[in-house]
Amino acid sequence: MVVLGSRALALRAVLLGPPGSGKGTVASRIRSRFGLQTLSTGDLVRDHIARKTEIGVLAKECVLAGRLVPDEIITELTLTEIKAIGERGWLLDGFPRTVSQARALSDRYPLGAAINLDVPFATITERLTARWTHPGSGRVYNTHFNPPRKPGVDDETGEPLVQRVDDRPETVTARLKEYSARTEPVLIYYGEKGLLHSFTGTETDVIWPHIDEFLATRIPPLK
Repeated sequence: MVVLGSRALALRAVLLGPPGSGKGTVASRIRSRFGLQTLSTGDLVRDHIARKTEIGVLAKECVLAGRLVPDEIITELTLTEIKAIGERGWLLDGFPRTVSQARALSDRYPLGAAINLDVPFATITERLTARWTHPGSGRVYNTHFNPPRKPGVDDETGEPLVQRVDDRPETVTARLKEYSARTEPVLIYYGEKGLLHSFTGTETDVIWPHIDEFLATRIPPLK
């Protein structure tokens, strides 16, 4: 449904997929193409970590240990942000990750679709562990397809690159294992409700046209 004048969209959807599957890129394209307001739980958590709030301190401990942030914290943060959006349509990136989160969301808001990015774990591991970052600017390099001109050194400053804790092999492996254990039941949950739509591939540019086609049957594109 489209509200004339404001173009507020009634579709409410969630975007699922393991870390490194391209959810951020897909969410950005959906926002640009269809006008849905996107909400990233990862961004919310990182904001709290940066501000060193009580939630942020706990979240950082979880990240360093390769664990997901506890259900109740993520649920509270997300539902509070959704309430602020009002009656407009939205897309959640990274939530829900557990069945309890999915149920808490369903209790408050009817969902139109659960979009799942089905990317092989081997592809994700190779993609994430090849990432190196320049701390000062946040510039990210990938040794496979976007390497720095000089190995281990930022192109612009000549300063050393670092590998984030999140991108270290042992952390990536732990995160993917925990994601699989906790989120597989979520896929089953939405599948049983007839809301799950999975898109399989190793590259976002290959998966995206199918997502675009699917959403275009639900809401009119902006362009």
